[in-house]
Amino acid sequence: LFRRLMETILNLPIENKIFYAVLVFSWTVYLWEAYLAYRQRRIYRLTMHVPQELGKIMDTDTFEKSRLYQLDKSNFSFWSGLYSETEGTLILLFGGIPFVWKVAGTVTARFGLGPEYEIFQSLSFLILATLFSAFTGLPWSIYNTFVIEEKHGFNQQTLGFFLKDAVKKFIVTQCILLPVTSLLLYIIKIGGDFFFIYAWLFTLGVSLVLVTIYADYIAPLFDKFTPLPEGELKEEIESMSKSISFPLTKVYVVEGSKRSSHSNAYFYGFFKNKRIVLFDTLLEDYSPLNKDGEPEIDTLTEDKSKLKNKKQGCNNPEVLAVLGHELGHWKLGHTVKNIVISQMNSFLCFFLFAVLIGQKELFMAFGFYNSQPTLIGLMIIFQFIFSPYNEVLSFCLTVLSRRFEFQADSFARGMGRASELCSALIKLNKDNLGFPVADWLFSMWHYSHPPLLERLRALGSTKQD
Repeated sequence: LFRRLMETILNLPIENKIFYAVLVFSWTVYLWEAYLAYRQRRIYRLTMHVPQELGKIMDTDTFEKSRLYQLDKSNFSFWSGLYSETEGTLILLFGGIPFVWKVAGTVTARFGLGPEYEIFQSLSFLILATLFSAFTGLPWSIYNTFVIEEKHGFNQQTLGFFLKDAVKKFIVTQCILLPVTSLLLYIIKIGGDFFFIYAWLFTLGVSLVLVTIYADYIAPLFDKFTPLPEGELKEEIESMSKSISFPLTKVYVVEGSKRSSHSNAYFYGFFKNKRIVLFDTLLEDYSPLNKDGEPEIDTLTEDKSKLKNKKQGCNNPEVLAVLGHELGHWKLGHTVKNIVISQMNSFLCFFLFAVLIGQKELFMAFGFYNSQPTLIGLMIIFQFIFSPYNEVLSFCLTVLSRRFEFQADSFARGMGRASELCSALIKLNKDNLGFPVADWLFSMWHYSHPPLLERLRALGSTKQD
């Protein structure tokens, strides 16, 4: 039976072999991910008590909250992942991609644009595809936000705000995606034999421009950014930046609390124009979550869950330790290294795309027998044909990211902030309900940041002050 099966497969046309290879690999990756998630869910279910080595940094109540939160997230991830994989398979099996391409051609034809206007048909295809993705993904996003995040005290949004935000994101995405895609397709068509070089340079330029303008012009469309008020924290941030020659120009606080109780911090900018952004939920003295007064007696029951999940944030020395870690990424060249790796990968992908784009069998495998649209070629090659390579690259980058995180922690320790960073990591883990126990295989494959205990041990302490 096995021999007959192999003979049947070997006798298939090459386009069928490509199609089935893509499906098999996609489901293989999904099953591998599902197996890893199953291993981690067993940890969530079976680790009912705080391990002895965690006893001094995590209380029983927080441990149980984090366990239930991560268990809910893992279950949600399983079902949403299964739906996504099934949806993708059905789209391929029933010719969803060529169908949408044909509908896009019908739309452009209504405006008097025939098949020779491929770029316009490609833009129409993109709009239809992203609309489909937005509508099918919306129920999952709503459930995640208003059931899981709400249940565990993180969600701060109303449904109206959420939907308005989703529409705004879609519009902004289209305003960027459509012109960039049209220019990329045009460059590929007129670029001749070396179009892959021009296409790569174009995408490099676009990425640099977007990084430059994102925080100043795009992010403020969704969140309110205000300068950090004058005071001790700002002075210490400026002093610390100066001590390592970090060219800081501005420090902002972003109003992240209107969406979620999760916290974050980052820096951005090129050359001598660096800015630091702190989420208000990170700052103990700034977060609205810490400014709520005591509830009235008649509202005690109603507000009980909010008070139980109230986030503590970090004090000023801990915020400085977190920033010391982030600045360590800059000082040690991690940001530049990531950009270089990303662009080397981008160049390689465009080069391989140039080699493969002439293979008609690739288009035939996905239902395009009479045409080879450039956009469809990009989708087939980058999304499907490169899947094995992308999985290997993703794992390697995860390993590299963990190494960078340890190095950045060590940099903060070298600045004399090991104790404060330990305390901040413990607080942030508690505030975000991170579960400190992980299956080794799940952690190795997924965690771009080392688990809490590993970071604390590397910093030389597992005890909270």
